[in-house]
Amino acid sequence: MKTSNLLLATQRETPSDAETKSHQLMIKAGLIRQVASGIYNWLPLGVKVLRKVENIVRREMDKSGAQEILMPMVQPGELWKESGRWQQYGKELLIFKDRHKREFCLGPTHEEIITNLCRNDIRSHKQLPVTFYQIQTKFRDEIRPRFGVLRSREFIMKDAYSFDLSEEEMNHSYNNMREAYKRIFDSMGLDYRIVKADSGAIGGSDSEEFHVLSDTGEDLLAFSDKSDYAINADLLIEALSDQDSESLEGQPSPDGKGNLKLTRGIEVGHIFKLGRKYSESMKLTLQVDKRTIFPEMGCYGIGISRIVAAAIEQNHDDKGIIWPDAISPYEVVLVEINPKGDKALKSLCSQLYNSLKDKGHEVLWDDREQSPGVKFSDMELIGIPRMVILGEKSFKDNQVEFKIRGEEKISRLAPEEIEDKL
Repeated sequence: MKTSNLLLATQRETPSDAETKSHQLMIKAGLIRQVASGIYNWLPLGVKVLRKVENIVRREMDKSGAQEILMPMVQPGELWKESGRWQQYGKELLIFKDRHKREFCLGPTHEEIITNLCRNDIRSHKQLPVTFYQIQTKFRDEIRPRFGVLRSREFIMKDAYSFDLSEEEMNHSYNNMREAYKRIFDSMGLDYRIVKADSGAIGGSDSEEFHVLSDTGEDLLAFSDKSDYAINADLLIEALSDQDSESLEGQPSPDGKGNLKLTRGIEVGHIFKLGRKYSESMKLTLQVDKRTIFPEMGCYGIGISRIVAAAIEQNHDDKGIIWPDAISPYEVVLVEINPKGDKALKSLCSQLYNSLKDKGHEVLWDDREQSPGVKFSDMELIGIPRMVILGEKSFKDNQVEFKIRGEEKISRLAPEEIEDKL
């Protein structure tokens, strides 16, 4: 892509209403624009990052054996009344009526819809175990949307649902999904922890959250410095009853290994053992050896749009975003410094651009008629991991300059060496 053809909506001023670094940088780098409180347009660069995140999630979901479906965002009220959540879910559930006065809601989650689908289309216990997933827009009417897409009302989420014949098999499906989640966040290069959590309005027994570590996270986490033990600090405080978060900095870990440390985290994933909560309330049954059973369910969510912001919270400097390779909108940017419009230099840019694209690299070519300072400032703000600078001085020596985002060092290479460098 050439920047002359791209909606490159960078801006210099920091938005006054943006409290977190990710919110500030997503607006300044031209990834998002607010439409209403907690509702955003995603611009071309933002969408490219979203799709990278989606593709990693989809790859690991498919590898885990889950089958992709797509369920409606608009859900009939009668299904939520059947499960008992129509009143229980609270004011985050946006309810409305159609022209026939039938009640609907915008889906904040899809347990009712998937349970209804399976009770109509799963005919035999031999079809289990099975896991379905989707990547889709959700809506939760947050009382106070803030921090950009970290706490928005409309957001993109991957949600998956497993169905098993026994608790033992459900545990297997749960662990299978847990491993898939670890591969997802490892692939994205994120520093995260898995913590024991509260099931909340989703329900069920055990649940765990995946948190990207960040000082701006809303959740306080307690974890051992010598083991994998980690828990939401509120749950640990509740269990200890007579302590507060201050009294936890260096206490022995409850698992007997090491001492506790406290950090803040951004929740980007949550997995639940739902058990029979929805299969029983919505009468999803199967016949097994002349017995009627209610399948055991699991539920697994990942915040696709939230991951984009969480990755920025972990990867930025005072110049802008520093994208992890796996989710960067482009792999490399060619910065053309050609104030005199030298045709030979322009030709080299074109050759290198086309050669790299032909070899499968995602390349952005900054061909704008702007000063070098503007170009460097924009490209560092956007955060593409590698920059190739094609300017008059290096061109005379048949060389280009190569720079890694976040590093000061600039090296010189022959144009034909760029492919190997990448």
